[in-house]
Amino acid sequence: MRFIHPIFLVAALVLAMVRPVFAEEAVSGPLFNVVYFEVAPTEAAQTAATARTRAEAIRKEDGNLAFEVFQEIARPSRFAIVEVWRDKQAAEAHGKAAVGTSLAQQLQASFIDGLATRPHSGLSLATSQAQIPPQALYVITHVDVFPAGKDQAVELVKAQADAARKDDGNLRFEVLQWDGHPNHFTLVASAAAPHTKDFRHKLNPLEGALYDERLYQPVR
Repeated sequence: MRFIHPIFLVAALVLAMVRPVFAEEAVSGPLFNVVYFEVAPTEAAQTAATARTRAEAIRKEDGNLAFEVFQEIARPSRFAIVEVWRDKQAAEAHGKAAVGTSLAQQLQASFIDGLATRPHSGLSLATSQAQIPPQALYVITHVDVFPAGKDQAVELVKAQADAARKDDGNLRFEVLQWDGHPNHFTLVASAAAPHTKDFRHKLNPLEGALYDERLYQPVR
């Protein structure tokens, strides 16, 4: 697939494997929630509008550091949210205060399925000084690796993040680690770059499921 303006900002690379919850990995700093949901195709436009309004309100809440809503370009009825809270307590306070007015409740009638919420901590973060343009594209990728390859996969995604941040056109690259499942992550990549091909080649033998990469646009 070719893109005229390949600006890649927030891709979620989730490295998953079958193993029990890791209580020792509890988030102690900022909490990143990555949320996925799908609505009926006829409800996509109204869902985007509702999510936009709700996001504007949530960004004003105490403890919220970011609340971004993304709409899949190929299938506009699928959405993703990346929200950042000062800490787990702030996120929990938001959840209690939102009873009866949450985005999930507002969109309940439109859902094909429910919200898939994955709490993360930051594994590899870097602050960009560049202004992010409205037309910027976002990539969210899901990757599943076997238990034995988890530590190797961690090093691979961190190295990929370091390399991708140097790419022309890259404005932001974050790697997040799923709380309780330290084999899950979030990443930004340019699929055509040589280092990305090398990353995919090394990651391939560790994968336990299909490499799932999707292109999004921000809901503004």
